[in-house]
Amino acid sequence: MADRLAFTKMHGLGNDFMVVDAVSRPVPVGDWLTPSRIQSWADRHVGVGFDQLLLIERAHGAEADFRYRIFNADGGEVEQCGNGARCFARYVAERGLTDRRDIRVETAGGPIVLHLTDDGRVRVDMGRPRFEPEAIPFKPPITASGSPYTLMLSGQPGGHDRVTLEAVSMGNPHAVIQVEDLERFPVEAVGTALESHPAFPRRVNVGFVEQHGADHIGLRVFERGAGETLACGTGACAAVAAGIRAGRLKSPCRVDLRGGSLTIEWSGRDEDSLFMTGPATFVFDGEIPVAPTG
Repeated sequence: MADRLAFTKMHGLGNDFMVVDAVSRPVPVGDWLTPSRIQSWADRHVGVGFDQLLLIERAHGAEADFRYRIFNADGGEVEQCGNGARCFARYVAERGLTDRRDIRVETAGGPIVLHLTDDGRVRVDMGRPRFEPEAIPFKPPITASGSPYTLMLSGQPGGHDRVTLEAVSMGNPHAVIQVEDLERFPVEAVGTALESHPAFPRRVNVGFVEQHGADHIGLRVFERGAGETLACGTGACAAVAAGIRAGRLKSPCRVDLRGGSLTIEWSGRDEDSLFMTGPATFVFDGEIPVAPTG
């Protein structure tokens, strides 16, 4: 007989998640959360349908309240997810796992702090952006003298075989590309080619930015292991951080994604944290059978 895995479907601006509580009931991760099962559950026709699976665990260290793990739709575990972090905060608060308004969380990309606001949104201390290539990780072209960088892509139509980008880590790797028209730009083709470019050893999330003003941008993000999503919190953070560092943007900055808007704040100082504020929404609760292995 199959066991059953309880979950909650949530989304942050349309970036949707299957949230699993491994605090209230232990989950045998290696046996249950296998890449093939996650891929099956992520399928929007025959499964739950989601961009990422979020796992809530007990913290490993005394300095944190919880541990937060993220698995992409392709089954691979990744370091960070900003929209997921907001859903994580609302889940643990509203399901009674904590009574804190400031929640300290361990992630594979480093510690973060989540703050529940009075209006029901979540403000996330995302830590500081990192631009050093080794921190991303990113292998710049030998001829590059610094950011922005130019990379060659093979087989791209319409003159997009050469892209100029900025590289940023928000605990996970991001490439940020400025475009004139988000609707006309070949996001899927360029995103697919760049996601697994050898310059990014751990693959990369690719953000495409159309600037509307000094404090307002439009953004589409092609996420590694998931494809284009309706919203990407770390992608919004990376895009604004790159823009502020280059002098194009100022803080606070509104980021319009296909699923809605986020507010990003950063001083521009390398030692300071960046903050992201936005909503998180419950959709439904469910259970899914997990057939025994072996």
